[in-house]
Amino acid sequence: MLIMPFFYTYDIYYFILVIPAFILSLAVQIYLKTVYRKMSSVGSSTGITGAQAAANVLSHHGLSVEAIEPVRGTLSDHYDPRTKVIRLSRDVYYGTSIAAIGIACHEAGHAVQYGEQYFPIKFRNSILPLTRIGSTLGIPLAIFGLIIEATPLVYFGLILYAFVALFQFATLPVELNASKRAMQTIDATGMLVGVEKDGAKKVLTAAALTYVAALAVSVANLLRLLLRFRSRD
Repeated sequence: MLIMPFFYTYDIYYFILVIPAFILSLAVQIYLKTVYRKMSSVGSSTGITGAQAAANVLSHHGLSVEAIEPVRGTLSDHYDPRTKVIRLSRDVYYGTSIAAIGIACHEAGHAVQYGEQYFPIKFRNSILPLTRIGSTLGIPLAIFGLIIEATPLVYFGLILYAFVALFQFATLPVELNASKRAMQTIDATGMLVGVEKDGAKKVLTAAALTYVAALAVSVANLLRLLLRFRSRD
């Protein structure tokens, strides 16, 4: 009976900031999987595979990559700019569903971004090293600084972790633009028609919400630590 009051008074910001953000993230993940599963069961009228759809996007923009290849996992699709390879989960690579085509075109959209030197993706990548450090050391350093009452260490940890939130924020326009490019190419090439395009858009919108949720979690953690530090100060 004494444990809960202790945690509520000791770290109330965790309950009012971090937990709601975490619940939002969990709900978005469930929503994405639900939409993906539904649209994966609906075949496209054109019958093209996800791999063909990705190739169509590249061809439409006059670009090429080293390869488009299948990988294991579900929703493990991504574009690797280091090797210039589009990797699609097997259900997407071989699939002919609305979801497969939408996701494949989205990943090809990232390849187009790199090919056209899209500034937001260059900015996001420029802060990636600091983001990795911040995600590993930011919160531990800030909490340790709170424990030993070392103000500079708290601020240093918060600054490091702020790069995580900044990275998540910078990711949003990159993902939204890739989806926009995907839908524009789908419309221009006729890979999907009519309500099929609406289905693909639902999948890509659900996927974009996961990045919004990730940003919410990062900001919630940052605010939590900042408020705790200010309250102790």
